[in-house]
This record gives sequence, structure tokens and C-alpha cells, in this order.
Amino acid sequence: MRQSARAGLLLVLVAALTLQATSLLQFLLARKGMREECSRRAESELETTKAKIMDIINVAETAVRNSAWVASLSLEMPDSMLAVTRRLVADNDVIMGSTIAVVPGYLKGRPLFSPYTYRSADSLAFSSLATEEYNYPEKEWFTKPLELGSDYWSEPYVDVGGGELLMTTYSFPIKDRFGKTAAILTADISLDWLTEVVDNIELYPEAFSMMLSREGEIMVCPAESLVMRTNVYEASANFEDTTVHRLSKAMLSGQYGNMPIKFNGKVNQVFFAPVERTGWSMSIVIPESEIYGGLRRTAWLVSLLQLLGLAMLVLIIRAVFINSIKYKEINDKKERMENELKIGHGIQMAMVPKIFPPFPERNDLDISASLVSAKEVGGDLYDFHIRDEKLFFCIGDVSGKGIPASLLMAVTRSLFRSVTGHENSPRRIVTIMNESMADMNENNMFVTLFCGTLELATGHMRYCNAGHNPPYLFTDKIHKLLAVPNLPLGIVGDFEYVEQEIDLEYDDALFLYTDGVTEAENANKELFGDDRLKAVLSTRRTAQGQLDAVNAAVSEFVAGAPQSDDITMLFLHYLKEDRTKTKQHHLVLHNRIDEISKLADFVNLVAEDAKIDSSLAMSLNLALEEAVTNVVMYAYTDGADGPVEVDSLISDGSLSFIVSDKGTAFDPTASPDVDITLDASQREIGGLGIHLVRTIMDEVSYKRENGRNVLTMTKKL
Repeated sequence: MRQSARAGLLLVLVAALTLQATSLLQFLLARKGMREECSRRAESELETTKAKIMDIINVAETAVRNSAWVASLSLEMPDSMLAVTRRLVADNDVIMGSTIAVVPGYLKGRPLFSPYTYRSADSLAFSSLATEEYNYPEKEWFTKPLELGSDYWSEPYVDVGGGELLMTTYSFPIKDRFGKTAAILTADISLDWLTEVVDNIELYPEAFSMMLSREGEIMVCPAESLVMRTNVYEASANFEDTTVHRLSKAMLSGQYGNMPIKFNGKVNQVFFAPVERTGWSMSIVIPESEIYGGLRRTAWLVSLLQLLGLAMLVLIIRAVFINSIKYKEINDKKERMENELKIGHGIQMAMVPKIFPPFPERNDLDISASLVSAKEVGGDLYDFHIRDEKLFFCIGDVSGKGIPASLLMAVTRSLFRSVTGHENSPRRIVTIMNESMADMNENNMFVTLFCGTLELATGHMRYCNAGHNPPYLFTDKIHKLLAVPNLPLGIVGDFEYVEQEIDLEYDDALFLYTDGVTEAENANKELFGDDRLKAVLSTRRTAQGQLDAVNAAVSEFVAGAPQSDDITMLFLHYLKEDRTKTKQHHLVLHNRIDEISKLADFVNLVAEDAKIDSSLAMSLNLALEEAVTNVVMYAYTDGADGPVEVDSLISDGSLSFIVSDKGTAFDPTASPDVDITLDASQREIGGLGIHLVRTIMDEVSYKRENGRNVLTMTKKL
């Protein structure tokens, strides 16, 4: 009996110890989970707040950059500078004041000149900063951009003599037409909005936020007496905990992270992050009592309840069992998600060409590409294919990261393949893709895209740039291809895109890339940049050799630092040597109907040289008559006489007719296809002529060149 009692007592003791050990383990796990949850919430709040700040910063920077060219023009008309600043302030609510401060001595007869516009009550007021009392040439917002040769955000200050507000100034150097820095264009931003944005961070009742300037001035703080009156190093001298000094140093050096510090008898967790481009740093201070207070109270309650007996052991074991199941479910879901992301990555990579060389039977083109995602799935894309002896190619970058970006990438690539199946003009390709993407863009995402078509027989390349970084062109030297930026895809549905063209010679090449290459960062937050990229590309290599060299240079530069963006590259090397055109015939007609009869003899002469049968010659003559008739009827207005020139070209196994005139600009290929399945009474008038031409010929293209309409119709022989 006693032995049984002792055994039972020992069992109870062992059970109690086991229960206590289990409770302690749960406490530690819960503490760790709460700590991680607190970190995630704090980091999320910091990122959200930083995004709000950057929205305003970006508005100010964009407004100033967009006004820079007008400010540059005003250098030759100084009296128009006030109008520039007035428009900049009037059109942008976040800007409280603006000036164009001219470099002393630049304007003859005006040693100092700085017209200033600022908000006063509900209207705009105007003054001059060119006074002895203000002396703008000594102000940081003026001297720093001159010293750095680039834009600059100033330290917060009270602009005595200017806007009379607590503000920061964004300064942008303005150069004259000779490339000389002649003035500084500014935008003054009040810090009232900054206090409101930062104060809206709410995580725990006793948590609070702070923001420091580049030089350590306290910009936002619950203690208003410290704002813009105390430097953080001065404030940290009053704390016994030396960690405060290390925290201040880490924040001012632009680091991310968190540190525990002790003040007012409490241990606090400080989470901090930099605000890019401004040099500011913001932080959230959370007392550990706020983080773990509820957990500690729960632990005491559990300890008291354990004294009630082993009856509670069953409930606790049950709770542990349930928690174990939950943890297993979470891990299972995580594994499934990781597997799905791997599958998604495989699907995504299957959508882009990845076998190189892609056209081993061709000796006129060396092409290679690579895509390295920063995450399991990414938003970069490239694609290319050949149709009708034209190489269609593109490279793009979707805004955002992760799964949403990868889905939009898939849509973009599918649209490119679909549209290039029947369209030849890059402008038309980009326009159709943009209209389709803008209609379904409910999440306000966009895609930068560079699209081009290369005629492999002639080297003539047409291209359209939708907001992407321009590629490098390799001729006798390496330089950026001149490319109108246009808008990215998906922003505005009815945007008019600009198409450009260039002729590639033998051994010319094109290097296309996304900004993940030039914006790759090392551990010191330095960017790889265009200069390093151009230096790598300066050595002539094969297409794959160039990509390998760039990848190796980027890897060496980042030295193991985490990849922050997708890295995508496409290299095209044009190697067509013999492009001689043979057996050319030329015919000049007047724009009269009776002239069309001359086409039959012209086509017969061409058919004899091309060695084609009479049946095909008749079809070609019919297509040519339709094209020339269209010119005779509509090209020249009011019955004016004008030439219609017809050229034939037999080359590379194809026959081309080129019809050109100096009449009114008109693109017959832009007409939609006629639905010939409809009854004649149901079809719109017109369009059958170009439909007939498209049916007979293998390829039809139009361009406006040097004031002439040029229609090219090609038939493969």
C-alpha cells in the first residue's frame, strides 16, 4: 500500500515536473513567437510609413525634374523664372515654396537672382531670396547640389526670410545649353505632414515613433520640446545605457534593424529603418512590457492553476497536442507553398526561350538571353521569335515582386506572342498590348517594355520603348540607343506610342537588360551602375560570352549580398554579310487611271527575271493594281498631278514591290481585316482592296519616310 502510495506520489511528482517543464517550453516558444510577430508588425509599419513618405518625396522630385527643362530655358529670360516657380507650386499641393537660385555672377548685371514663390494662407505669395540678410549662396540647399553635381535633400530648417516654415528643400541643378550648371531649382516641403504620418503609427498603447535627420536632428518625437532643438547624440548623452549611442550611430548610417535599450527603468525594443534619398531614419520604440506583458500574466495564472492538481494535466496535454497539430499544419502549408512556388518558377521559365543557340541553322544571327529571379517567381521577361524573316523581340520588367508580378509577366509574354503573330509594327504591337493591359489593370500595376522587329535580310530595325531603360548599341563604339521613353504598359489605354528605326550593319549588336543589372547592390549599398556595365561590354564576345561576363561581374561586385531584383539580359548580334539586292526594276507613273495599264508590262518583265509562272504573275499584277489604284484615287488632293513610283526587288528568295508617292500620309495596313463571311449589305464600305493585297502577298508593310508614303509588298518565291 505504502509502496503504491509512494509510486503514485512519485508518478504525480514526475507528472508535475513534466507539466512544469512543458509549461516552461510553451512559455519560451510563445515568447519567441510574440517577439517575431512584434518584429514583423514593426517592420511592416516602418515599410508602410516609409512608402507614404516616399510617395510625397517622389511627387516633389518628379515635379521638380519635370520642370527642369523649363527652368533651363528660362536662364536666357530671367524674368520668366518666377512664372516657372509659380506653376511648380500651384500645380503641386505638397510643395510649399520654390525658387530658381542663379549661380552668383552668371547673369550680367545681377550678382544675385532668386525669385521665390510660396504659399501664404489660401493664395500664392512672391518674394526674392537675393538679399544680403538671406544670402542664399551660403545655404545648404544651394551649395550641396553644386558640390555634388546632382539633386539633394537638405537638412530640415526654418526658412527665415523665405517660406517662414519648418521645412526641407529638394534641390536640382539646372544646366544651360552649354552644359554649365547655372542655377538650382528647389521645392520646399513643409514637415507638418511628416509629423502626422509618423505619429499615426500605432502598434501598442505605450509605443511611440521618432524620426532623425541626416545630421541627427530630432525631426519627430513625442516630446515636442526636443523637435529640431536637440541632436540625438546630445540626447543620448543623458542615458546610462551606452547602447543608445550605438543605436543612434546605426540609424544615422542608414541601417535597418532593431536594438534593445533601457531608459526610464524599462527595457525597450527599437526597430529602425532609413528613408532612402533623404538621409532620414525613422524608428518605433516598444516597451518589452507591452510585448510580453500579457504573456507574463498568463504564465503566472497557469502556474497557480497547476497547484490545483493533476486534473489540469490532462487539459494541458490536450492543449499541447492541439498546438502540435497546428504547428504541423502550418509547416505542411509552408512546404506546400514552397513546392507550388517551385512549380510556378518552372512554369514561368518554360514560357521564355532558354535553349541557346535558338536558331542553330542560321548564320546571320547570334542571340542569347538569361533571367535570374530574385525570388522563387519574378516579374521580368524576355521573348523572341522569327516570322516572315523578321526577328520579333522584347524585354520587360513588371512593377512589384512575387506572385502578382509573375502573373502579369505571363500575361505580357502571352500578349506579345499573340500580337506579333500578325502585327509587324512595334508601335502597333505595343499599342495593342497596352490597350489590353490597361483594360484589366485593377491593381494599378504596369510593365516597362522594349519591343523591336529586325528584318534579317536587310538589317532594318524598328523599335518602340514603353518606359524601359534603353539598350546598348554596338557599332564601331558602344553607346545607349536613342529611344523615346513613352509610357509603360497598363497605365493609360489610349496613349500614342512613338516608333523609331535604325539600320544595323554586319557585326552590329544590341544589349537589352532590366534595371536589376545596374541596380544590383553590394553590402555597402553601392549600385553596380552603367559605368561598370559599359566597361564589361567593351570587350567583344559572343552573345553567350557577353551574358556570362556581365553575370560574373555582377556576382563579383555584390559579393554574396542578397539579390533585390530580377536580373534579365538579352543580347542580339547581327551577322548578315551579303545583303546585295539584285534584279531591280523601276517604273514612274502619273496619278491618272489610264497610267495603271502600264503595270501589266512591268509585272511581266519582273516575272521573266524572277522566273515565275504566268498564273502567279497575274495574281501579283492584281495586287499591284489595287495598291497603285488606291494611290491614284486618294494620295493627291484637288486633282493635283504627282508621281507614283514602283520598284521591284528580287532578293533572298523573295520578290518585293515598293510603291511610293509624295501624297497625303495614309497607312492602308492600319485598316482592320474585312469580315468576308458577312453579307455585302452588312459590311462597311472599303477595305476589300487591302484585304486582296494581304491575301495574295506574304507580307505587307507601310512606313512614312522623308515625306513619302512607302508601301512594301513581298511574295516568297
